[in-house]
Amino acid sequence: MTKPQHHEIVVIGAGICGATIANELLQLGKSVCIVDAASSAATACSSHAYAIAHPHIGRGSPRLLRLTRIAFLLAEARWGKVWNQHGIFQPSKKDKHFDRVEVANYLKSLGLDEDIAVALDAQEAEKICGIKQNGVWLSRGASLNIFEASNALLQEQQHLTCLWNTRVAKLEQANGKWLLLNEADEVILTADKVVLATAMDSKVLMSSIGIKLPLKPVRGQLSIFSIKKEDAWASKLPRVGISGDGYCLPAQRLEDGSYRWMVGSSFDEGEDDLGSRDSSDAFNREQAQGLLAYSEGDLKGLIKAGDFVGVRCVAGDRLPIIGALTQRPGIFLATALGSRGILWSALAAKLITAQLLDDDFALLTRLGFAVDLVAALAPTRFFAGALAAPAALASNSKPILPSAPKAK
Repeated sequence: MTKPQHHEIVVIGAGICGATIANELLQLGKSVCIVDAASSAATACSSHAYAIAHPHIGRGSPRLLRLTRIAFLLAEARWGKVWNQHGIFQPSKKDKHFDRVEVANYLKSLGLDEDIAVALDAQEAEKICGIKQNGVWLSRGASLNIFEASNALLQEQQHLTCLWNTRVAKLEQANGKWLLLNEADEVILTADKVVLATAMDSKVLMSSIGIKLPLKPVRGQLSIFSIKKEDAWASKLPRVGISGDGYCLPAQRLEDGSYRWMVGSSFDEGEDDLGSRDSSDAFNREQAQGLLAYSEGDLKGLIKAGDFVGVRCVAGDRLPIIGALTQRPGIFLATALGSRGILWSALAAKLITAQLLDDDFALLTRLGFAVDLVAALAPTRFFAGALAAPAALASNSKPILPSAPKAK
């Protein structure tokens, strides 16, 4: 029997996160082997061509707000060549009083300069964005074709080995190395260090080495609508992206005068069905009305022209899991990216690389990382002490996801 290949670094998962981490290591002159069960890169959720990226500005966890700002700047720098910067408008909640000065001060407190985020009243928003609502204009907000970006990162190059159609079913440690085994318990590869950049498969692989991760799937369906040029919707369609309860891209005018418009997305917690659903399209039509504040719009005018269904992976506290698994030296995790794959992938590439190569954290400090932010992402946050075997999860592992379908 042929002796399994040995690699210093193996990355499991060739979606946007695995591809970005591998590319970061390659740029630093390291050799990387990337393994995926599919026949090519970005075949699951990363086959998405309509993902948006912007810093989070809601009144959520302070750490989430700080992390998305750092991650957005990293993503913008990394994907500048394919960054579709059309800007994104985030409307204020309809039932809340809008104080432009108060919102501007809040944005400033988040470290968001006016070249990133500007508070606009309805009249200003109509002039700048074509949307007559109070809210925040994120001029550098963008969309990205994740499929194309992932494949570009993994183009054939020196020091990169790609193993396709290879499913890793379990991990074992022996003689100071990590063994990657298939479902028949045969060793596929051995490695000094392993990066898990998969979604729900991370839960299975971690379970094989006695680690329990609080991950769950969330199904999301995006709808592509066709709008006839004479329909009343045509005069309401946005020329920028909108992110609120749901999101949409700028409408695209076609040669025949009709429009193509992508709106999303349903939020089906605990589900991993990839089949298209009429109910999800109906949900997205209602989202479209809300995004444009066009409640009187006839939903029949949004004609189904296509869709994208993906299954995201989320952790109990809604933050990604990125970092070294200190209980199992040599294992690094980059999972639970949820709906922010573009941002968290760029961040994971810097953080995982620094930890994997035992670099000092001077670079991360310059990028804005602080000790508490690294800790907020670390896998260790879910464990009550070191694990020698599966153990109870800490209290923050309890999911805090919406109990009913909700956008994004």
